Amino acid sequence: MKTLHKIVVLSLACSVYLFAGHAPQSYPTGELGKLVKLGEELAVKTDTHPLTKDFVDNKLNCASCHIKGEDGKPGTADGLSSWLDTAVSFPAWSKREKAVQTLEDRSNNCFMRSMNGKRLVNGSEASMAIAAYITWLSDGKPMHLNDKGPWGPTNKKLWPAGIKHFKPIQKKATHENYVAGKKVYDNKCSACHSANGEGMGTFPPLWGKNDKGEWLSYNTGAGMSKLDKGAAWVKAKMPLYQEGTLSDQEAADVMLYVNAQERASFDLQDRLLPEQKAGAYHSNVLEEKHSVRSNFKALGLDIDKIRGDKLIK
Repeated sequence: MKTLHKIVVLSLACSVYLFAGHAPQSYPTGELGKLVKLGEELAVKTDTHPLTKDFVDNKLNCASCHIKGEDGKPGTADGLSSWLDTAVSFPAWSKREKAVQTLEDRSNNCFMRSMNGKRLVNGSEASMAIAAYITWLSDGKPMHLNDKGPWGPTNKKLWPAGIKHFKPIQKKATHENYVAGKKVYDNKCSACHSANGEGMGTFPPLWGKNDKGEWLSYNTGAGMSKLDKGAAWVKAKMPLYQEGTLSDQEAADVMLYVNAQERASFDLQDRLLPEQKAGAYHSNVLEEKHSVRSNFKALGLDIDKIRGDKLIK
């Protein structure tokens, strides 16, 4: 009975996909309003909508990370990864691309990494719609250009600090932390994301392939695949409706475990369309590769020692 009660409680927690946060009270009128509404639709149907599905190669959508607020709209949850004040800081400097990026650049880059797909074309209907929706969520907020990173004021405050906090924790990781991370996952994550990480219903997959051999989740170029960044996000946002209840070590350990599992590698050149390779990709970095092994090595960790085997390439 205790086990059943625990599953019921966790399932209820998973079902409450709502957090504080509000979009503006009304949409713009005319064609702009139509574009904003389209962007909202794309944010929750990214992997299935006709305009974006061919650019996505997993089972995630924008709302998988940019969580719905209490108004039910993607990206309106308060805190880390909120879109409510994102647009006010663009154009913004990006260290990763070593270039100033537009809001379209920033969101389109997610298709290559978090969506494990191809980069949307700047100026395309889908690209403009997603940017329009995110911009609408910042309506009425004061401009605040950011020369430090591609984040709005909320994420500028929370994201770099979270990464800096978790980096030294993850650098000390051992096989024991991996084992502890699996226990955290089994006890606090699997009820929503399933025991094998393939997701469940509307709750997103975290690693692996389906029975057709298709990748399910983000690749090794995504921010969530980095041990320090992933831990910072999980600490702030998970478990759903219980955010902030994981200890720092639990958040670090569970992302050590999750990101030690099999996922697609990242090669920037494979993610760009021909015209983007020819110069339409607004970046000064054109060569970039990551794997599960290299992500661990970046923090001085040996994936074989962490997992206790040699299955990861």
